[in-house]
Amino acid sequence: MITNKWLVVVNPAAGGGKAGKDWTEIEALLIAHGIRFDAVFTGRRLHAMVYAKQKIEAGYNRIIVVGGDGTMNEVINGVFAQKRIPTTEVMLGMISVGTGNDWGKMFNIPSEYAAAIKTIKNQKTFIQDAGVVTYNRNDKTWQRYFINIAGMGFGAKVVARTNRLKDKGKSSPGLYLATLFTSLLSYRSIRVRFEIDGNTFKRKVFSMNVGIGKYNGGGMMQIPHAIADDGLYSITVIKRMGKLNVIANLGKLYNGKITTHRKVEAYNGKVINVDSPSLLQLETDGETLGHSPMAFQIIPRSVKIIANGISA
Repeated sequence: MITNKWLVVVNPAAGGGKAGKDWTEIEALLIAHGIRFDAVFTGRRLHAMVYAKQKIEAGYNRIIVVGGDGTMNEVINGVFAQKRIPTTEVMLGMISVGTGNDWGKMFNIPSEYAAAIKTIKNQKTFIQDAGVVTYNRNDKTWQRYFINIAGMGFGAKVVARTNRLKDKGKSSPGLYLATLFTSLLSYRSIRVRFEIDGNTFKRKVFSMNVGIGKYNGGGMMQIPHAIADDGLYSITVIKRMGKLNVIANLGKLYNGKITTHRKVEAYNGKVINVDSPSLLQLETDGETLGHSPMAFQIIPRSVKIIANGISA
């Protein structure tokens, strides 16, 4: 049976427990804005994916995510896992309570709760691309959908270390940046072979990003040339770079000028394959996944989200 209520998926652990603490306030604002909803609360990894799949199959087609980019990623995977309706018939809104909230920056989604709820109520939708990656973990092949950025190499190592600290209860807007500096001390660039739409490249890679959105790492614009609905991945490859050079150019990760650096290459493409003699780590939308070999395919205009405009 189709329902006219929203499904609100709440991750109480998001933002170091902030989502759980602020839920009473968020709930009151939703009610005050006349939004009729049923709420579910996650209690473990991938719980949001399970809820999204089950509830869409039960008749919900409007979902509000209360959490961070990782929670949204899980919901997206639930949207693609369900078989009741096309993915573009599920409307997704976001109330950001994570530590990075990078996906929402692309669409100018307000961080203030009342403003975010007003944006949801306005229901100005945008159909964006989605990505799907196959990768390896524990000698098995896995698959994951994503709507922002897949990071490999150094960026994935920083995310993995950041997530371990989050699991221990540490959370702050500057956590990623702090972890970046500590991870830099021991990291070594990796030889990588990658193909973009059949064209082969071999590089010694410090970090590599494949994405639909521009931002990750708590506001870093690692893929400044990304367009969310052009049916193409945007790719940034940072080649082997000295530690002091990395530190000296951090500003370019925030102002969108990273691709002007002589050690950085930018590409666009639909099908990407990545392999390496050493294991190249992978994360998508801030979720630590596995390692190479990896294969990416784009799914053009397949996710309906509520936006507040597109960032330049």
